[in-house]
Amino acid sequence: MKNLSIEQIDRIIEMAWEDRTPFEAIKYQFSLSESEVIQLMRLQLKQSSFKLWRKRVNSGISKKHLLKRSAVINRFKCRRQRTISLNKISKRSKNLK
Repeated sequence: MKNLSIEQIDRIIEMAWEDRTPFEAIKYQFSLSESEVIQLMRLQLKQSSFKLWRKRVNSGISKKHLLKRSAVINRFKCRRQRTISLNKISKRSKNLK
């Protein structure tokens, strides 16, 4: 496994859990293949959580593979999502407190 910081591992796990973030986006951002992401998830999650994640990824609910996605979805992130910078909370959500 590559030398990843705790922040990078957290972000990869977050991206892996997101249904609309494809493995290709993780590869683009962190240079980890799908099999490396699976290995990371297996090491970082509890066994039951890992099994739930794998079941979800393979069920068709998740659009983790670009080939399985609708052509309408042509971006890695939600339009409303702020540019990610070390997982900082956006200004909008800070104002909601």
